[in-house]
Amino acid sequence: MQKRKMFQFTLIAIIIGGMLAVQIRSTKDPAVRDTRDIWELRQDLKRELQLQQQLLSEIRRSDDQLAAYEQARSTDQEAALRKALAELKEEAGQTAAQGSGLILTIEPFYPESYVGPVVRTVSPELLHRLINELNEYGAKEIAIANTRLTNTTAIRDVNGLTKVGNVKIASFPLEVKIIADDVAALHHHLKVSPLFDDFVIENLQLTVSEPISTVVIPQSEEKWHVRYMETISTEKGGE
Repeated sequence: MQKRKMFQFTLIAIIIGGMLAVQIRSTKDPAVRDTRDIWELRQDLKRELQLQQQLLSEIRRSDDQLAAYEQARSTDQEAALRKALAELKEEAGQTAAQGSGLILTIEPFYPESYVGPVVRTVSPELLHRLINELNEYGAKEIAIANTRLTNTTAIRDVNGLTKVGNVKIASFPLEVKIIADDVAALHHHLKVSPLFDDFVIENLQLTVSEPISTVVIPQSEEKWHVRYMETISTEKGGE
């Protein structure tokens, strides 16, 4: 009987010991697992931080590239506007021009038997015919009495004297400067032009120079008056 109780007690002790061993093992294993998970979380967090830094660097690089692009585009637009403005000024005669060309000289011409009034000027009609012929034969720029001609230059009679723009043609010799791309062709056409006879009829002589490598024509002195237009000032905030 005593042995049976001893056996039962031993069996119960073994069972309890086994349960305690299992319990102790089960409490130790999660601690190892938790420690490993924290380490992995730290590694993941480190990788995320590195990725975030990389993304921020990419964003900054993209922002810098965008800013550089915007600045370059703004600079290109400004350069294009400046170029267009320069071309418009050149076309309007607002800048001096130089190039190969000719110089025509107009002087009074009196035959030996001439009896009549002294020539004081060149008629606007004769100057218009000369200008039309020069343009027809390839003249790019023309100046009469050192006055640059533009599309708006008026040539008119004022009290018996011809005015080119604001300059009176009241003395001789009178020079007409011309710039052309094909100076040789223009020179050839003028040499055989019937326009010489038109000048002789008005007691004037037209002389054509040989081609000149550099002819300088000043900028136009005309003042433009803009009507029905005014500038608009833009306030801050688009108001």
